[in-house]
Amino acid sequence: MNDLIGKKHMIGDASFVIQHMRSTRSTSMPRAHSHASYELYCLLEGERVYLMNGSVFTAQKGDIVVIVPHELHSTASSQVEYFERVLIHFTPEFLREADGNVLRLPPFQESTLLRVPVKEQSEIERLLVQMVAECKEEPSLYDSYVRHLLIELLIRLSRMHAVSPETPGSNHPMHEKVAEIMGYIHAHYRDALTLEQLAKHFFISPAYLSRVFLKLTGYHISEYVRVVRIREAQKLLRTTRQKVTAIAEQVGFEHISHFNKTFKKVAGVAPVRYRQSHKY
Repeated sequence: MNDLIGKKHMIGDASFVIQHMRSTRSTSMPRAHSHASYELYCLLEGERVYLMNGSVFTAQKGDIVVIVPHELHSTASSQVEYFERVLIHFTPEFLREADGNVLRLPPFQESTLLRVPVKEQSEIERLLVQMVAECKEEPSLYDSYVRHLLIELLIRLSRMHAVSPETPGSNHPMHEKVAEIMGYIHAHYRDALTLEQLAKHFFISPAYLSRVFLKLTGYHISEYVRVVRIREAQKLLRTTRQKVTAIAEQVGFEHISHFNKTFKKVAGVAPVRYRQSHKY
C-alpha cells in the first residue's frame, strides 16, 4: 500500500481541522507539544506509541486518543512501522452552535486512550471517512454536517468510556519505565532534578536513560523538566491572579530573569503577554 499524507482540511478559522494519513515508514513528532484545541488521534490500522499526561501508551488498530487543550503529547512508531490514522483538531466554539455540552462529559476532561470495541470500529471509521469526504468535496452545508458527524462521534466515545473507563497502558517494559520517570518529574518538577539524580533513583545508567528518554519524548531530561515547569506556569497564568514572580517561584525557578527567558523560549511569548492573550 502506498504512503498517503492527505491535505489538512479546515473549517472556519481552523476551528475544525482533519487529516487522513498512512505511512509504511518509521515516523514520529520531533518532540512533545501542546495546543489550545482538542485532538482526536484515530488509529485505523497499525500500532503507535503515544505520550501524554506524563505517561506512555501503545495505541492499536481501532483505538482513539483524546487529547484535551494544553496537554503535552507526542506520537512515535512502535515495532510495527505501518499505520493509518485520521487526525482531528477542533475547538469548543466549533460545537457551540450545535451541542457543546458533550465536552462536559467523560472522557473530555483529561487526555485518555479509548479502546474501541471491534463491533463499534466500522461505524467509527464510517464517521471519520464521511468527515474527510465532506471536507474534501465541500458540498452545500458541509460544515453543518461535519459538526453533526463530530458530535455523533463524541457521544459514541463518551458512551464507550462510561462502559470501560480504564485507559490501556504500554506493552513495552522500557516505555513503562520512561512513563514512571515522567510521572515522577510531573510530581517533583519544583525540585532540582538532574539526569544523574533520576538515573540513580530509578536504577538506570545515565547514558541509557538519556538515550531512551530522548528517543521516546524528543527531549533531553533537563529540557523536559523545563517544559513541564513552564506548562504549569501557563496553567497558573490562565487560571489565577498570582503575580508572575510568585508563579515563577512556585514552579521551581529561583530567578525571575531565568523564568522569563525560559518561558519565552518554550511558549513563544513573555509571561505577561501570554496572560493577556488568555481569558481568566
